[in-house]
Amino acid sequence: MKNIIKILFVGSALAMGACSDLLDTEPRQSLTPETALADVEGYQSLAFSMYGRTRGFDYYGQVMQIAPEVMADNLKVIANTGRYIGQEANADRQHINLWEFTEVDTDTDNNPGLYGSINDANIILAGIDEVEGDEDLRNRVKGEAYFIRALNYFDLARVYGYEPGQEVNGFDLSVILRTTPTLGLSAADFRARSTNTEVYAQIVSDLNSAIELLPSASIGTTDVYRASKGAAQALLARVYLYMSNYADAATMATNAMVSFGLTDDGTGLMDAEGYVAGFSTAPNPESLFEVEIRSQDWLGTDGLNNSMCSLLANVYASAQFILTVSDDLLASYEAGDVRLDTWVETEREGTAGTFYRSTKWLGHKGDFLENIPIFRASELYLIRAEARYKTSNETGARADLNALRSKRGLGNTAASGAALMDLIMHENRVEFATEGHRWFDLKRNGMTISKSGNFEPVPYSDYRILSPIPQDEIILNDLLENNPDYN
Repeated sequence: MKNIIKILFVGSALAMGACSDLLDTEPRQSLTPETALADVEGYQSLAFSMYGRTRGFDYYGQVMQIAPEVMADNLKVIANTGRYIGQEANADRQHINLWEFTEVDTDTDNNPGLYGSINDANIILAGIDEVEGDEDLRNRVKGEAYFIRALNYFDLARVYGYEPGQEVNGFDLSVILRTTPTLGLSAADFRARSTNTEVYAQIVSDLNSAIELLPSASIGTTDVYRASKGAAQALLARVYLYMSNYADAATMATNAMVSFGLTDDGTGLMDAEGYVAGFSTAPNPESLFEVEIRSQDWLGTDGLNNSMCSLLANVYASAQFILTVSDDLLASYEAGDVRLDTWVETEREGTAGTFYRSTKWLGHKGDFLENIPIFRASELYLIRAEARYKTSNETGARADLNALRSKRGLGNTAASGAALMDLIMHENRVEFATEGHRWFDLKRNGMTISKSGNFEPVPYSDYRILSPIPQDEIILNDLLENNPDYN
């Protein structure tokens, strides 16, 4: 709540400086809401700021990709730099913090977590219909605001709350919902957390609005650097899966496949021989939504200190290379699976033993720089496979798995029953290793979090399944209840 109060309008307006010529036309101290957002183009600049927050290292630029892998059984720490040590051990209060970021960004010392991005979206949606401008652009920017707000709330909901129907001891609180802008201290207020069903209902509503407003995009083209109709359908398919609305998940995954020209037999996915190279291509040939990162988006030491490339590979001499594949994950790949080639045997200077570097994160744009694919096409086949399995359509589930497997160097499966669900979980695990899915795939299914090495599994009933609300927020806001056993 404290950080929400810090979100002043002019702060949001100034944050869009890198994306708009507007700020070059007059002194920044003279900016007003009327000046900065006088037309649709001004609101588009604010939307670019909203996108910019997505690439932050405390969000998809690093934490949301790595923490869910370390907290489960996909990655292990091989050098103690203080990072991810607590998450690997699932220590008390060592989780994911999206409510407030602790790392400063390049523009301000006050980074209000995802609520800053949500406030950008709220400002756009509250005001863009009141200004002049091109109608197609207006609709696009509105659709983007709905999409990013839905993505932000979805990530908050799955970090801080249980999915609907998976509550432990009936605890159903999620996060604070805000759908109107906070423009200053007088507009800020204290609120209680909404329930998980309320938050998910808002996410679904936002995505349905986004689908109606956004343009189409072509898979693996620069179109995917911005939200599109198909990307919103893909996110909604994932949301429905988390909500256990399996029929809707299957339908929406199919709709997204149609939007991107993907066929039931896997046409549109990369062939096995191009899979690894696809991660050194911008955009990734399977990207449905990808965060573009350019050299001007980073400070001089950002790549070395914070990039996925630096933490997961040693292709640059100065890389940190502190994380590698777990023994358990490495042993789980089937013979012939091209995804095994996303790990290459190497050495770590000063450390005895054999290690493996990632080939998904090679900083192929130079100096540790690369884009971040957030949604890839293969997920649609796996969403639909799981949704079909859980609606007693094992034939359809196998067809989707086999379509994906045929593009990953593997033969068809004839698995059925529990073995088929196990295979769906395995395919998710190996397909999205280092892409932030593993913890959440186990959690949304109400499963014990499996661990590698000597670390103890985390039962689903354990309080550490949920992240704690930051303590300073609890102190400030009497209406804010923390998650169980964190008080």
